[in-house]
Amino acid sequence: MNDFMNENNGQRVSSVLITGGSGMIGSHLTSLLLSRGYRVSHLSRSAGESGGVKSFLWDPVKKTVNREAFEGIDYIIHLAGANLGEKRWTVSRKREIIESRIESVKLLHSTITDLGAEIKAFITASASGFFGGGTSEKIFSESDPPASDFQGTVCRKWEEIADLFENSGVRTVKIRSAVVLEKNESALASLMKPAKFGFLFQIGSGKQYMPWIHINDLCNIYLKAIEDASMAGVYHAAAPEHVTHREFVRTLSKVMKKPVFPIPAPEFISKIIFGEMSEIVLRGNRISSLKIRDAGYKFRYAELKDALEDIIR
Repeated sequence: MNDFMNENNGQRVSSVLITGGSGMIGSHLTSLLLSRGYRVSHLSRSAGESGGVKSFLWDPVKKTVNREAFEGIDYIIHLAGANLGEKRWTVSRKREIIESRIESVKLLHSTITDLGAEIKAFITASASGFFGGGTSEKIFSESDPPASDFQGTVCRKWEEIADLFENSGVRTVKIRSAVVLEKNESALASLMKPAKFGFLFQIGSGKQYMPWIHINDLCNIYLKAIEDASMAGVYHAAAPEHVTHREFVRTLSKVMKKPVFPIPAPEFISKIIFGEMSEIVLRGNRISSLKIRDAGYKFRYAELKDALEDIIR
């Protein structure tokens, strides 16, 4: 695999191994990287090959992985982890969410170390939940401390475990992303569902902030993290425009040409349905995108209206 060459110019093609590559972000990112000439492979619960992407078996819980996946790899992008918004936050689910992030990185690091493999960068996902489920007027930067609630604890441990790679001398980048806007599998898709009944709904007071990013911008930030060797540490992946949930729903209403139901969905309904997990939609903070912009990234979708029009229309 080290000798994989570009047919056009005879130069070796960079190879990227993605965990969670079949998920929403992973599938979009895979398509982007392939279009840019990268060789892409996945670590997955099922082996196979599709569209020129080979998937190698791994199971972080059982601490097993097909070591062939690491041959000739230049970059690892780590997206895998139990979905925070998929199930109620029971005690066992909370443990699964945290362990899925910690044990998977431990397995990646120990395998790389055992093989003596040299990679150019380890790039891991994180989330704006680092700052917790509260809502304040503060605009959080990358240097601000984490919240002490469950979301903050998950993200803190998620980012801290990546330091295994940094301490081993590997350039390590942590992409702390906002709510990702994508049509089919995202939070946006859930907000759009009531439109089939003729209305959109505001959830709770609507005063909670809703940091967001278009899926294309997020994937291009990951691409920049690969190609820009000066990038290291934490970067916020969030559009520079700050909006509340109320403003988000009203902008969505204009783009979809669907009215907002006059009575907001009460918070207690969300809490009954989702339990503690309701904090994801009922609370939110603004996060600064200044650091990634100072690093030279220019957002293609800096305004919510443009982002929603692109995704929906």
